[in-house]
Amino acid sequence: MNDRTDQGARLRMAKYPAILLAAGQGARFDPSGLQDKLLQVLPSGVTVAGASASHLLAAVPTVVAVLRPGADQLAAILQSQGCVVTTCPNPGDGMAMSLAHGLRHALAHTPDAKGCLIALADMPYLRPATLQALLAALEAGADIAAPVHHGQRGNPVGFSCRHLPRLLQLQGDQGARSLLKACAVTEVEVDDPGILHDIDTPADLT
Repeated sequence: MNDRTDQGARLRMAKYPAILLAAGQGARFDPSGLQDKLLQVLPSGVTVAGASASHLLAAVPTVVAVLRPGADQLAAILQSQGCVVTTCPNPGDGMAMSLAHGLRHALAHTPDAKGCLIALADMPYLRPATLQALLAALEAGADIAAPVHHGQRGNPVGFSCRHLPRLLQLQGDQGARSLLKACAVTEVEVDDPGILHDIDTPADLT
């Protein structure tokens, strides 16, 4: 790939901001609330959220991380990596609130967005090639692109601009699942078990 082709690819990917959802409480990881699972260090020496963000930033230039109030340490880590950090004032109202909040900020940074990627901050084992495959599917005309590994659908999910207004109107704790159930989804087969591997308990860190 020559420099001109590479520059063209970067410009195309700039039209697809990513939203990194990092506003959850992680109650299953630590019911006491004392340990933030997103700040836990993986065997690689990187925090859970830091690893999740780095994979997104390798694929797209704009990553908007949505945090809960008071997550100052997490905010500092993600900002240092190059994420745009925003705080959702009411994350307890459901994942859809955090998603819509992040999408509004993403569209403020990329008003001519052709779509977006929606990712979870507790999925640090994704491969950048998976994200590139999802973006390629969107570029090829998919309205919704979801990764599949050995027959199981996982995260993150890509949405074309057609669905952005509907994402902004979602409510509750189901996030974008209602759209995935109601609309046609292009499944993208990937060799990446990381699309199914989130961090729910301390055992998941190893």
